[in-house]
Amino acid sequence: MATAPSTQRTASGTDYELVVGLEVHVELRTRSKMFCSCSADWFGKPPNSQVCPVCMALPGSLPAINRQAIEYAIMVGLALHADVENLPNGKPTRFDRKNYTYPDLPKGYQITQMDLPVNLGGWLEIALPDGGTKRVGVTRAHQEEDTAKLIHRVDEMGVAHSLVDFNRAGVPLLEIVSEPDMRSSEEAGAYLRTLRGILLYLGVTDARMEEGSFRCDANCSIRPVGSSEFGRKVEVKNMNSFRSVERALRYEFERQREALARGEVIPQETRGWDEDRGVTVSQRSKEYAHDYRYFPEPDLPPLFLAPDWIEAIKQRLPELPAAKKARYARDYGLADEPARLIADDPSLADFFESALFTGYGDAKQVAAWMLGDLTRLLKAHNTELGSSLVTPSKLVDLLKLIDGGQISGKIAKDVLDEMFVSGKSPEDVVREKGLLQISDEGDLERACAAAIAANLQSVEDYRAGKERALQFLVGQVMRETRGRANPGKVNDILKKQLGG
Repeated sequence: MATAPSTQRTASGTDYELVVGLEVHVELRTRSKMFCSCSADWFGKPPNSQVCPVCMALPGSLPAINRQAIEYAIMVGLALHADVENLPNGKPTRFDRKNYTYPDLPKGYQITQMDLPVNLGGWLEIALPDGGTKRVGVTRAHQEEDTAKLIHRVDEMGVAHSLVDFNRAGVPLLEIVSEPDMRSSEEAGAYLRTLRGILLYLGVTDARMEEGSFRCDANCSIRPVGSSEFGRKVEVKNMNSFRSVERALRYEFERQREALARGEVIPQETRGWDEDRGVTVSQRSKEYAHDYRYFPEPDLPPLFLAPDWIEAIKQRLPELPAAKKARYARDYGLADEPARLIADDPSLADFFESALFTGYGDAKQVAAWMLGDLTRLLKAHNTELGSSLVTPSKLVDLLKLIDGGQISGKIAKDVLDEMFVSGKSPEDVVREKGLLQISDEGDLERACAAAIAANLQSVEDYRAGKERALQFLVGQVMRETRGRANPGKVNDILKKQLGG
């Protein structure tokens, strides 16, 4: 079951739909670069400090293939259901030279893969807002090297200039190309989030969009609804978040629709996303494959991927998000949305399973507090879950205090806030702040009697049949006891004192 695609009718009466394919560039988390021994840990390092003759393309230097990068590429292919071991006509995978001139390309060409990539075909199943799912095809996932990084600046005289940092040049990249199967910006966002979750579980990348280790280019066009022919393809670049991708695609749909309504022809071009202005801007005409003059890389041998090596890699694959989500629903009774949210994030999944490993049996309660108040605190303090002072066992101890009637759910929120900041156990916070729930019948009866005496109008309203008046009185007791009264007992005592 799929969501309704992005469609809209022009003044001429034509309904158009959006057609999207995504190219995702993933920096692989290897120790060294793709074709040399320089460190691949480039982000945040001093400019041009992680370089050597190979990645700087100095005369006489020769590349050597990084085996770990190839293994990571195979892992991704297997997770995406690609046909890894059966390349066309039994041929090996091979590297090619993609020729173009740009300041961030030291050699004047990029070592990549064209017709014989590591992975061909595959698919990815995404969740849709209406609760359905959709299968998006994967064309290929090929291995290549990253480019250098351009840094654009304006000096104190107002003169614009660009600097080149070669630390990133040669870092292993895997380019994952989807089929043009997506029909809305929301589907594109779901595809990216699902793909990122799989890559994080595989451990092949940290997939940080803000650092450039997970980058996306979107190929989009529009066409009349019901048409099987594709429109002119526009490539959109410079999107550094899922939200940016979705905004850019929505903008492009409107821009192209309005252009066609005016009788214009959509040119095949590359456009950049301007986040501040919320528009795409033309950068250059879109190149075709023959413009790059691909030919086999003469300095690297073809690679035959041994079936037993592929099988060994397959046996090491971890449980992936889709299987984990299904297990959470089956074994713990989680609803679809919390199961998906936890399963899609390895850190959340680890925390959730560690909490249940303590023996605590209420998985739904753990999930609710993780996705609710704990997530709220993480966002407010801009903290990652792995760095949080609230551990799985401490959260379970807090939930046990609620279950045992020692604190109320409202008090538990305040306790969690203190735990998050101080790292103290919930028992220590409750003891130090005197937050133990009042359950003594005598104390509660006195508090209820005081609330009745102070709110005679509410008493009359309740006796006249207005049930909300009782809840007001419960609230007064809770306020006077600073939330420490057992609300269930307060409710019962008030009814008794009010005469039923």
